[in-house]
Amino acid sequence: MFRVAVAGATGAVGGVMIRVLEERGFPVSELRPLASERSEGRELDYLGKPCRVRRLDEDAFEGIDIALFSAGSPRAKAFAPAAVEAGAVVIDNSSAFRMDPVVPLVVPEVNEEAIAGHSGIIANPNCVAAPLVVALKPIADAVGLERVVLSSYQSVSGTGAAAIDELRAQTAGALAGSEPEPEVYPHPIAFNVLPHIDTFGDDGYTGEETKVANETRKMMGLPDLRVSATCVRVPVYYGHSESVQIETTERLTAEQARNLLMGAPGLVVIDEPGLNRYPLARDAAGRDEVFVGRIREDSSHPRGLALWIVADNLRKGAATNAVQIAESLVTKGWL
Repeated sequence: MFRVAVAGATGAVGGVMIRVLEERGFPVSELRPLASERSEGRELDYLGKPCRVRRLDEDAFEGIDIALFSAGSPRAKAFAPAAVEAGAVVIDNSSAFRMDPVVPLVVPEVNEEAIAGHSGIIANPNCVAAPLVVALKPIADAVGLERVVLSSYQSVSGTGAAAIDELRAQTAGALAGSEPEPEVYPHPIAFNVLPHIDTFGDDGYTGEETKVANETRKMMGLPDLRVSATCVRVPVYYGHSESVQIETTERLTAEQARNLLMGAPGLVVIDEPGLNRYPLARDAAGRDEVFVGRIREDSSHPRGLALWIVADNLRKGAATNAVQIAESLVTKGWL
């Protein structure tokens, strides 16, 4: 049994982390929810019992074995070293350590073995990159991978509870003829599509798009892989979708790709377009798998394939993947 802390326990991802620990039966002897001062003393339910939230500070990790962080990059940088110093292994969901060369960036279905080389901190990837690499890995292993071009369609829950509330309020307001002004996003999100996630860089790509490209290369172990992403916010509550075009080193037919993906861990293939069966964000919500469909040969390239990928961003894109890393730590003796 293990003593587990969840930093950012009252946030959207932190709450799902606690639920996933319950659902997967992780061997927890003590759960220690941690959050900011304003949430201190609040009670959360864990296995049907109240669990009091403690303040996230440098002294909060005494006796903890595993610390799941979903408190943002500034708090991760401030408190993860203290957790490691106290003897815990940190699994961090923020971007604080993802591209640190000494920190493993892990999706267990893709590069579980990287966990073995941790020095106290393991990074959880971006919510677009995580499902993407689950789908790309079996193809890359079979025939090689040269280029990835993707557009993401990301739900508002990726921004947090305030964004969910904003979408609800704007939707109701727009239908009633009195839409409230946007606060979370620079433009209304209800009945709209925003090609803008994170800040724009000098190269025209946003921070989110750069993260997806860099993290995909790192997890796939392909530093020269050509990746271009366009990340878009859509008026969906839960579930990120991705339209992905890839160029392989050797030709792979759509049927061969479909068979590869059907046998891959963590993947569910839903690909019967003639019956209107393909992955949908609303069907992926609340699920841990990565769903793939619309698998077809790219008519514009002799070694091209097109895929449609959907996953719950709060689960496989964040909380579930973090708990899976914790499970690997325990089962493989890497703690």
